[in-house]
Amino acid sequence: VLIFAMALSFGVGDYIEGGVLAAVIVLNVTIGFVQELKAEQKMDSLRALSSPSAAVLRDGKIDVIPSGECLPGDIVVLKTGDTVPADLRIFDAMNLNCDEKSLTGEAEPVEKIVENNITIPGTETLATREEEVGVGDRLNIAYSTTTVVKGRGRGIIVFTGMLTEVGRIASATTKKTRKPGRSMSAKKYGKAQPIKGLFRRTYDGIGGFLGLTVGTPLQRKLAKLAYLLFGCALFLAIIVFAVNKFNVTNEVAIYAISTGIAIIPESLIAVLTITMVVGMTVMRKANVVVRDLSALEALGGITNICSDKTGTLTQGAMIAKKAWLWKTGVYTVQRSMDPNDPTQGTVSQNVAIQGIEEPQPEAPRVDYDQQRSAAALTFDVPAEKALKDQQNVENSNSEEDDAVMNPALEQFLQTVALCNLSTVAKEKPEGSNEEVWQTTGEPTEIALQVLAWRFEMGKRSWERQGFKQVAEFPFDSSIKRMSVVYNSGAENSIVFTKGAVERVLDLCTTIGSDENQEPLTEEIKEKVIKQMDVFANQGQRVLAVASRTWNGDYKKHADSVTKEKAKGADDVLRGEVEQDLSLLGLVGIYDPPRDESKGAVQQCAEAGIKVHMLTGDHPATATAIAKEIGIIPHNMSTLSPDVAAAIVKKATDFDGMTDEEIDAMPELPLVIARCAPSTKTRMIEALRRRGCFMAMTGDGVNDAPSLSKADVGIAMGLAGSDVAKSAAKIVLTDDKFNSIVSAISQGRRMFDNIQKFVLHLLTSNVGEVILLIAGLGFQDQNGFSVFPLSPLQILWINMLTSSFPAFGLGREKASAEIMRRPPHDNKRGVFTVQIMVDMMVYGLLMGVCTLMTFVIIIYGVNNGNLGHDCNRTYSDSCNAVFRARAAVFAELTWLILISAWEFKSIRRSMFRLDPYSESRFPFFKDVYANKFLFWAVIIGAISVFPAVYIPGLNTNVFKHKGIGWEWALSFGAIFVFVIGVEAWKWIKRRYHIFERGFEDRSEDEQQSRFKKLSLRQGFFSMTRARTLSFKRTLSVRSNRKRNNDGLSIAEVTTGDTVRGSMDVNNNGNGNVNGNGNGNGNHEMVQVGQTRPEDQV
Repeated sequence: VLIFAMALSFGVGDYIEGGVLAAVIVLNVTIGFVQELKAEQKMDSLRALSSPSAAVLRDGKIDVIPSGECLPGDIVVLKTGDTVPADLRIFDAMNLNCDEKSLTGEAEPVEKIVENNITIPGTETLATREEEVGVGDRLNIAYSTTTVVKGRGRGIIVFTGMLTEVGRIASATTKKTRKPGRSMSAKKYGKAQPIKGLFRRTYDGIGGFLGLTVGTPLQRKLAKLAYLLFGCALFLAIIVFAVNKFNVTNEVAIYAISTGIAIIPESLIAVLTITMVVGMTVMRKANVVVRDLSALEALGGITNICSDKTGTLTQGAMIAKKAWLWKTGVYTVQRSMDPNDPTQGTVSQNVAIQGIEEPQPEAPRVDYDQQRSAAALTFDVPAEKALKDQQNVENSNSEEDDAVMNPALEQFLQTVALCNLSTVAKEKPEGSNEEVWQTTGEPTEIALQVLAWRFEMGKRSWERQGFKQVAEFPFDSSIKRMSVVYNSGAENSIVFTKGAVERVLDLCTTIGSDENQEPLTEEIKEKVIKQMDVFANQGQRVLAVASRTWNGDYKKHADSVTKEKAKGADDVLRGEVEQDLSLLGLVGIYDPPRDESKGAVQQCAEAGIKVHMLTGDHPATATAIAKEIGIIPHNMSTLSPDVAAAIVKKATDFDGMTDEEIDAMPELPLVIARCAPSTKTRMIEALRRRGCFMAMTGDGVNDAPSLSKADVGIAMGLAGSDVAKSAAKIVLTDDKFNSIVSAISQGRRMFDNIQKFVLHLLTSNVGEVILLIAGLGFQDQNGFSVFPLSPLQILWINMLTSSFPAFGLGREKASAEIMRRPPHDNKRGVFTVQIMVDMMVYGLLMGVCTLMTFVIIIYGVNNGNLGHDCNRTYSDSCNAVFRARAAVFAELTWLILISAWEFKSIRRSMFRLDPYSESRFPFFKDVYANKFLFWAVIIGAISVFPAVYIPGLNTNVFKHKGIGWEWALSFGAIFVFVIGVEAWKWIKRRYHIFERGFEDRSEDEQQSRFKKLSLRQGFFSMTRARTLSFKRTLSVRSNRKRNNDGLSIAEVTTGDTVRGSMDVNNNGNGNVNGNGNGNGNHEMVQVGQTRPEDQV
């Protein structure tokens, strides 16, 4: 429309208007391009953080070259810490272990072998084709982008670039799939399918070209708005031509230009883009890089987050969480989230009952609901602090005490420290003067070494006492254990072993430390297995620790055996060493959640966002972590059987279901274990079929396909692969899950602000169109319509007067309850029914006020004198028209500026924007809270005077002139407009028009607040209203209110959050899920089929 208006302006010789329109077009295009370029430059800097190299054997010597220069056939030399440059076939390996977490999602390193004896899973048949064996089971292949965590080796490059496993996944992210129903096959779908398929493909093509079927919801809505406005502009131009009997003179063309410009919000794209840029800048400070500006808006409508576990919700590292020692008890590491720091946290001991050794479970979770007294039934509920103090006292009286060194623990720690290849040391990093804990080695061994360091019994301390390693039998995936032999200067050597519980248990004949050994009977073995299951169900990987005394000097014996048997000596010696062991205990190791993950998941629950964990881990591990961070409830019995069965699934079960079976599930799984990349994409498709708008988080190459297919892909910047970053729209530079919550909050704030400034801009457009269409009836002496506003007046108002207040509305702070409400409806988008109705009401009010001013000046004072040719030049006959235009221009400018303050809240009064303010008249405080908007309104209001009075500028450019008594009409219209807006807001509040969820309430409940209440009803209504209002304020305010109230009654409905304990007085048919256990956790409450009087 602007291009058309520009061409028409130049065509009729109005070069000033044409030039201004050309500048507006160039400005809109430039802003979007520059900001997209800046975002991509930021991503380039992220990619440059690491540029891996490779050591290759060429011409008989080792050359170090960039990984991108490696070619098939090159021999690559690998050592600890190297990044594998391409897919390699290993032909030489010495204890070679690779971390394939970024590719397969598995946290445990994979040992690489040389032999080609890989069998098809579940059979003893040797695999001959790659499709017979999964990526994680091809043990003689080292994959591109994985890292060597232990050992050394050599391999020959077989695939590079897009032919590697990483490359195949990367290509899958860009592969386009056809939408359902677009097939042209008549055989599969019937004879009519080719016609239907062709029609749908044509619609997709045209819709994609026009932007109607691609992009985020806001982009699609704006595209539809653009074409709607284009149609309106053409329709208005036709009306102008029709009124003038299609006699298209220059005057008629200029009037048509005015109406076309009036319907177009020229600054909308600029305001929208700059608002998003500001949001993107805020996100950068919060460690979120937005690669696509539209993604920030899309985050505000997210209903589901599909997240990887390892490295996203968890740290991607290992911590030794628990240790169980026979006849001693369970040692628990508490409050430690740094896997490298042995000084963080404490170790407590749950002492075993003397003479009885039963499996030691974790201390049960105690809910206040199970302890409260009869006083609670009379609403005498203690304050939260008192409850915490009570729990602290109870915990202090439990059987858990600080760990104390004893011979059994000392022998256990000696074993985990010496049967270990990792190192833990406090050193100064390069370029730093502060010492930090640094580790090297495989994560599981680091966890064990850190556990020993907690008691200052690390490997170095034992070596200082004279312990010297004389033999090592490395971990082997076939036997799942590792053993070492040490000499301590004494007569006998000592054997230390660790490994999988079942494998080590078979080698043991006794249990306990040297001072407390007893035979390992079958009954005791069963108890050990039960204890292993307890740890496993808590999400821990369990290892057994054992040792024995070697009779004599092992080194001398090993030398003699080696001389006798040159071949097979290692197998013989290993068999002799790994027998008659004494089991010392079990150790549970787990990948801890990030510090912020639990709080972030709780915030998502409050915001109506479901978090789904999709992981390659074991189901028990995945379930335990999901419970720990709050994705699924601790007590599954609170759920109905069908829901409980659905929320945790194995990938094999989920993949084996048809789309119809998945759609029939009461709930989609919140946890999927043993997840493959195809499972993640299928989960996204299932969510999309349910109308959900989802985000996918991930860091590995295996996450890339789902990152690209999700509505919003979020990659990790530190641990994430380049493939994942390229597939994502958002990159987290700190890899913290709570940054996603910040991004969602920012997206919601932006959505609210977009609604505000869209309403602000379009309201003025509606007012201008009403004024100009009515102005068609104002005809001069020659029969031509005289416009009440000139084209450049309209451009001035739309581009300058409206733009800066709109920018200010885009900078509004988030409301206190922004993350305590469900996501907005993406189908409705920005243009909700309320916004559309408000736009028409306020636009009509604005148009009527300005029209009345024009009529009063022309017909009330100047007897309807419209002059001659007043649309083009000034003459004495046009004095009244030019003065009327000046008054209308000033009035419309001020009404638009005042509306910006009114639209700070779409429902609340401008004079009390903060309902919790204690000030009697908080207007000035509220409007000054947004300083940019405040000064935009003030400066915009003052700018009217020079625009009206500067000679030449007023008559030649704006086509108006200075005024006097007409100012009174402009000022008076402001009061009329404000009264009208406030009256409409009051009507919406009073009768709950467009109040979300009110229309779903029963008629009795809707009418109840208007009835006269009895004393008892009034008391309960008052306390309920106070509770409902305060729960939506800042948490500090609401906590203070609850603690000061002796009695609080809260009415809850679907999606509400319960904080603290509550008695269910009358839940009728309500179905309340969530314990609200008073420990600060936020539990979602779901209520179905509740009666109006149901209360909690």
